[in-house]
Amino acid sequence: MDVSIETVERTDLRQPLVAPTDSERKPQTKVRSLESVLAESNLPFRRRLYLGACIEMKVLFRLALPAILLYLVNSGMSISTRIFAGHIGSQELAAASIGNSCFNLVYGLMLGMGSAVETLCGQAHGAHRYDMLGIYLQRATIVLALVGLPMTILYTFSYPILILLGEPKTVSYMASLYIVGLIPQIFAFAVNFTAQKFLQAQSVVVPSAYISGAALILQILLTWITVNVMGLGLMGIAYVLTISWWFIVVAQTLYITTSQRFRHTWTGLSWRSFQGLWSFFKLSAGSAVMICLEMWYSQILVLLAGLLKDQALSLDSLSICMSISGFSFMVSVGFNAAVSVRTSNELGAENPKSAMFSSWMATFVSFVISIAEAVALMASRDYVSYIFTSDAEVAKAVSELCPFLAVTIILNGIQPVLSGVAVGCGWQTYVAYVNIGCYYVVGIPVGCILGFTFNFQAKGIWTGMIGGTLMQTLILLYVTYRTDWDDEVKKARKRLDIWEDKKEPILN
Repeated sequence: MDVSIETVERTDLRQPLVAPTDSERKPQTKVRSLESVLAESNLPFRRRLYLGACIEMKVLFRLALPAILLYLVNSGMSISTRIFAGHIGSQELAAASIGNSCFNLVYGLMLGMGSAVETLCGQAHGAHRYDMLGIYLQRATIVLALVGLPMTILYTFSYPILILLGEPKTVSYMASLYIVGLIPQIFAFAVNFTAQKFLQAQSVVVPSAYISGAALILQILLTWITVNVMGLGLMGIAYVLTISWWFIVVAQTLYITTSQRFRHTWTGLSWRSFQGLWSFFKLSAGSAVMICLEMWYSQILVLLAGLLKDQALSLDSLSICMSISGFSFMVSVGFNAAVSVRTSNELGAENPKSAMFSSWMATFVSFVISIAEAVALMASRDYVSYIFTSDAEVAKAVSELCPFLAVTIILNGIQPVLSGVAVGCGWQTYVAYVNIGCYYVVGIPVGCILGFTFNFQAKGIWTGMIGGTLMQTLILLYVTYRTDWDDEVKKARKRLDIWEDKKEPILN
């Protein structure tokens, strides 16, 4: 039996905007068509692989490219603050770098807790249980906003905390003022990340990318005015960044609540969202730990740099490298979002072969792209730092660190995608334990020994942390390879029955 691409490719796999009727569900969907191709025993293995790749690549890039744009823009908002700060002065660059690194603690917390919405909404959507998506969105927003309250206290007293960590007094004072200007962002994150996961679970990514793109343009324009015209310096940069994030929140909220595209998944505010908040918090906590441990890992490198001999040079060079790494990391995070949606949707639709195929396809594509990024970085290693600073000494230090950065970029081409598979399957708690062992038991201690005891400085710290990332990547590769995808389908069904207010799909 010969199967052509045309016979297995679904024409209606666009944004799942409305709940399908009974008659619309009779034709074979593209998700099930992929499953049927992969399960077709009459086809040679290479033919099945080719047809499956053709189908999956279209779906994967349709999700990943807008997601990459979205995360690049969001990352660009943070990077632009460092660029503006760097052109004010070296101390301002160091303060903005430490401030962003410290504030990324809450960024990681909110993003991590929001990934629980990604698991539940993705699997619920794949199982056609549409009404629960809006409930999950509201529950998650409430939980994240409550978690944000103690964070405001933490960042209000950031100055003594930075001093306690051994950071220079002048830089700590400037960084603490910068952080205070960012505090309203905490609650913007609480709304924004849950809304993003709500949209991504339905394969709706492009509108969020447009909104974030408009916010980035607004931020750059307003930052230039506040710094060069109004002379507000570092505080002006912080205020504008906060305003830009709230612009995203307002625009995205209006889009969800007013668009007819979500009339089956967003049915308005509901008291049901206040039910089971503690249980939802516990589920989100595993997600938060997984993501936070990953995001904080690289930020600790910047904080440790403040304890090295030449603090200003180390901070400036490492912060530039981390900015470049973060920019590259957003490409992998785009595939992370795409594979999370694909995996959770396929498991919810009870398609184990498609879930497995999507996982490995996304990992391979992201790895190839990361290789290209690393090669481009090494080719421009002597010039790339001048985007951030005109200091020749800093540029030389960045050039020396570029080989370490290239290895990090390659590893980051694999690890985030495997984490996306974990989110789609609901393995967050397990991955959190892996992260603790690899990052904080191995990576950071080894890095500190190499950096301080053996006096390899920044290179030693980074080498140890690369070792931790490599170990974690190998473990996740092994776990994904050994996964029983049929069993994951059963777990997804059980999870939906536990978390849903109704046991039956709303379409029945």
